[in-house]
Amino acid sequence: MASLTTNTPPPPAPAPAPRRASTGRAGDRVFLGLSRGSGILLLALMASIALFLSVRAAIALSKDEGNFLTTFDWNPAAEKPVFGIAVLLFGTVVSSVVAMAIAVPIAVGIALFISHYAPRKLAAPLGYVVDLLAAIPSIVYGIWGALFLVPYLEGLNSWLDEYLGWTYVFEKTEVGVARSLFTVGILLAIMILPIVTSVSREVFLQVPRMNEEAALALGATRWEVIRMSVLPFGRSGVISASMLGLGRALGETMAVATVLSPSYLLSAHILNPGGGTFAQNIAAKFDEANELGRDALIASGLVLFILTLLVNGAARLIIARRKEYSGANA
Repeated sequence: MASLTTNTPPPPAPAPAPRRASTGRAGDRVFLGLSRGSGILLLALMASIALFLSVRAAIALSKDEGNFLTTFDWNPAAEKPVFGIAVLLFGTVVSSVVAMAIAVPIAVGIALFISHYAPRKLAAPLGYVVDLLAAIPSIVYGIWGALFLVPYLEGLNSWLDEYLGWTYVFEKTEVGVARSLFTVGILLAIMILPIVTSVSREVFLQVPRMNEEAALALGATRWEVIRMSVLPFGRSGVISASMLGLGRALGETMAVATVLSPSYLLSAHILNPGGGTFAQNIAAKFDEANELGRDALIASGLVLFILTLLVNGAARLIIARRKEYSGANA
């Protein structure tokens, strides 16, 4: 009996693998080299700045007769040089905290209004005006603060002293014009407001439209859409914007030097005239300082440099912990 055989067709030949683009093209190699060189150059610049500040700071600290971290005086030209950063560190931190406490909520509110509430005909001009504020030079802000802001803050200081003086912080114990750390904080808040607003606005505009439409379809109100969709998505962006503003507040020089009445008395009463910041002290003392005095100012600049690095590092850690809200996985 003949066996039955079936003619099975041969298996199809495997499809040729797609040809991968060559990674060894001259343009790719040039771009890779330029990118890598730019990163190395940036690191080299940071390292050279840190090395310069460290060397000059070591020279100054070796001749300091006081404690650099706790001394309230600044007199490197004396027979026994004494200088410290206690007052400068306190003034820098306090004025920056006041600026951030005032500027960030207002900036986020303005950014939300421009991106989600304002009509299109109003949003564009308002956004342009906010961006224009960032282009005003610091000295102009300083002159405006000295001639306009300081006189008009006398009433606010009296009100804070009367109703919030029990907090000790807002108690005014000295008579004088409003050339205080609180005034500096308000001026810095106005200066960093456009930076925080612009970045936050751009982040809020990147919220996926489907997220907002889904919330509206579930019956959410406009505020609930912002609270459940917009703010979680833009949280890391707002943190980044706030750190950019804080960086400017920490290093602002001319505006602070124009408004503040410097002194080396440490006081938690932020309405009292006096105080100082790192940048203001460097700008005020650099021209008249001798060689040791300039090294001492550079040492204070090193502290400001480290403080800025710590702030930026903390911001990066916060953003990394909340990367699920950054929109990367949207």
